[in-house]
Amino acid sequence: MDKALRNFDRSQAGQVKRLDWRKRMSDHVAFALLFYTGLQIFVTMGALQSNSESILPYFALVLLVAAVIPGARCIEGRWDKLSDEQAADPQLAPLFNRDRLAVWIMALGLPFLVTGVILGVERFL
Repeated sequence: MDKALRNFDRSQAGQVKRLDWRKRMSDHVAFALLFYTGLQIFVTMGALQSNSESILPYFALVLLVAAVIPGARCIEGRWDKLSDEQAADPQLAPLFNRDRLAVWIMALGLPFLVTGVILGVERFL
Protein backbone atom coordinates (compact mmCIF):
# COMPACT_ATOMS: atom_id res chain seq x y z
CA MET A 1 0.00 0.00 0.00
CA ASP A 2 2.83 2.37 0.86
CA LYS A 3 4.48 1.72 -2.51
CA ALA A 4 1.24 2.51 -4.34
CA LEU A 5 0.88 5.78 -2.45
CA ARG A 6 4.47 6.78 -3.25
CA ASN A 7 3.88 6.06 -6.94
CA PHE A 8 0.65 8.05 -6.86
CA ASP A 9 2.43 11.04 -5.33
CA ARG A 10 5.16 10.92 -7.97
CA SER A 11 2.69 10.73 -10.84
CA GLN A 12 0.68 13.63 -9.44
CA ALA A 13 3.78 15.76 -8.81
CA GLY A 14 4.60 15.79 -12.53
CA GLN A 15 1.22 17.18 -13.53
CA VAL A 16 0.67 20.90 -13.75
CA LYS A 17 -2.77 22.08 -12.79
CA ARG A 18 -4.34 23.52 -15.92
CA LEU A 19 -6.07 26.88 -15.79
CA ASP A 20 -9.82 26.61 -16.39
CA TRP A 21 -11.79 29.85 -16.14
CA ARG A 22 -15.08 27.94 -16.42
CA LYS A 23 -14.49 25.93 -13.27
CA ARG A 24 -13.10 28.89 -11.36
CA MET A 25 -16.14 31.04 -12.17
CA SER A 26 -18.50 28.19 -11.34
CA ASP A 27 -16.82 27.82 -7.95
CA HIS A 28 -17.06 31.56 -7.24
CA VAL A 29 -20.73 31.67 -8.22
CA ALA A 30 -21.53 28.65 -6.03
CA PHE A 31 -19.75 30.06 -2.99
CA ALA A 32 -21.22 33.53 -3.56
CA LEU A 33 -24.74 32.06 -3.68
CA LEU A 34 -24.14 30.21 -0.43
CA PHE A 35 -22.76 33.34 1.19
CA TYR A 36 -25.59 35.49 -0.18
CA THR A 37 -28.22 33.07 1.11
CA GLY A 38 -26.73 32.95 4.60
CA LEU A 39 -26.28 36.71 4.76
CA GLN A 40 -29.76 37.30 3.35
CA ILE A 41 -31.30 35.10 6.03
CA PHE A 42 -29.26 36.68 8.81
CA VAL A 43 -29.76 40.32 7.78
CA THR A 44 -33.31 40.19 6.46
CA MET A 45 -34.86 38.10 9.21
CA GLY A 46 -34.44 40.96 11.67
CA ALA A 47 -36.33 43.25 9.31
CA LEU A 48 -39.03 40.67 8.58
CA GLN A 49 -39.78 39.80 12.19
CA SER A 50 -43.28 40.68 13.23
CA ASN A 51 -45.70 39.69 15.92
CA SER A 52 -48.01 37.96 13.48
CA GLU A 53 -47.66 34.26 12.88
CA SER A 54 -47.89 34.64 9.12
CA ILE A 55 -45.71 32.57 6.85
CA LEU A 56 -45.57 35.44 4.35
CA PRO A 57 -42.23 36.88 5.57
CA TYR A 58 -40.57 33.49 5.15
CA PHE A 59 -42.09 33.06 1.71
CA ALA A 60 -40.74 36.51 0.79
CA LEU A 61 -37.29 35.45 1.99
CA VAL A 62 -37.36 32.36 -0.23
CA LEU A 63 -38.38 34.53 -3.19
CA LEU A 64 -35.52 36.95 -2.50
CA VAL A 65 -33.02 34.12 -2.51
CA ALA A 66 -34.53 32.51 -5.61
CA ALA A 67 -34.53 35.83 -7.49
CA VAL A 68 -30.73 36.00 -7.47
CA ILE A 69 -30.14 32.58 -9.02
CA PRO A 70 -30.95 33.55 -12.66
CA GLY A 71 -28.47 36.43 -12.54
CA ALA A 72 -25.77 34.19 -11.14
CA ARG A 73 -26.49 31.55 -13.78
CA CYS A 74 -26.28 34.21 -16.50
CA ILE A 75 -22.78 35.22 -15.40
CA GLU A 76 -21.72 31.60 -15.03
CA GLY A 77 -23.24 30.74 -18.41
CA ARG A 78 -21.01 33.23 -20.21
CA TRP A 79 -17.98 31.34 -18.93
CA ASP A 80 -19.46 27.90 -19.60
CA LYS A 81 -19.62 28.69 -23.32
CA LEU A 82 -15.82 28.91 -23.59
CA SER A 83 -13.97 26.23 -25.51
CA ASP A 84 -11.17 24.28 -23.83
CA GLU A 85 -8.56 26.53 -25.43
CA GLN A 86 -10.35 29.72 -24.40
CA ALA A 87 -10.88 28.43 -20.87
CA ALA A 88 -7.11 28.10 -20.44
CA ASP A 89 -6.24 31.49 -21.97
CA PRO A 90 -4.48 33.69 -19.37
CA GLN A 91 -5.49 36.81 -21.33
CA LEU A 92 -9.03 36.39 -19.99
CA ALA A 93 -7.84 37.19 -16.46
CA PRO A 94 -9.07 40.83 -16.49
CA LEU A 95 -12.54 39.75 -17.66
CA PHE A 96 -12.62 36.98 -15.07
CA ASN A 97 -11.63 39.41 -12.32
CA ARG A 98 -14.34 41.85 -13.43
CA ASP A 99 -17.05 39.19 -13.35
CA ARG A 100 -15.76 37.73 -10.09
CA LEU A 101 -15.88 41.19 -8.50
CA ALA A 102 -19.44 41.70 -9.76
CA VAL A 103 -20.54 38.34 -8.33
CA TRP A 104 -19.10 39.10 -4.90
CA ILE A 105 -20.34 42.69 -4.79
CA MET A 106 -23.85 41.39 -5.47
CA ALA A 107 -23.47 38.64 -2.87
CA LEU A 108 -22.29 41.12 -0.24
CA GLY A 109 -24.42 44.12 -1.15
CA LEU A 110 -27.84 42.80 -2.10
CA PRO A 111 -28.83 41.53 1.37
CA PHE A 112 -28.19 44.97 2.85
CA LEU A 113 -29.91 46.72 -0.05
CA VAL A 114 -32.98 44.49 0.25
CA THR A 115 -33.10 44.99 4.02
CA GLY A 116 -32.83 48.75 3.56
CA VAL A 117 -35.70 48.72 1.08
CA ILE A 118 -37.83 46.61 3.42
CA LEU A 119 -37.15 48.92 6.36
CA GLY A 120 -37.78 52.00 4.20
CA VAL A 121 -41.12 50.69 2.96
CA GLU A 122 -42.08 49.64 6.48
CA ARG A 123 -41.35 53.12 7.86
CA PHE A 124 -43.10 54.81 4.95
CA LEU A 125 -46.27 52.79 5.44
